[in-house]
Amino acid sequence: METELAKKWLEVEKMVFRRFGEKLDEQTILFIIGLQELGKEEADYKKEEKVDIIHIGVCSVLSKYGYYQLIGKDDDGWPHFKSIKKLPNEIQGELQENLIKQAIVDYFNL
Repeated sequence: METELAKKWLEVEKMVFRRFGEKLDEQTILFIIGLQELGKEEADYKKEEKVDIIHIGVCSVLSKYGYYQLIGKDDDGWPHFKSIKKLPNEIQGELQENLIKQAIVDYFNL
């Protein structure tokens, strides 16, 4: 991971630690972003709903990079996104992880 991204990611980890009292991984942070974008408080969500909430988080952070576009919310208030462009096939492993981390950093404007 690039040095600047590593510093910014550490800021994200510190911010969520101060808020939640523990170190959270990427997936959990994406879940929190998804909840925020959903506009609902944490509840007892089913496994499928949790996956959907993480997907909302992913779409939300990657929308700033032009990968997804919010197309609206359904009757239950759940946001729906349209895929605008695909992630390049060569983005895998560490490169993909860095893209998501950078997108999370940008989401929080750090």
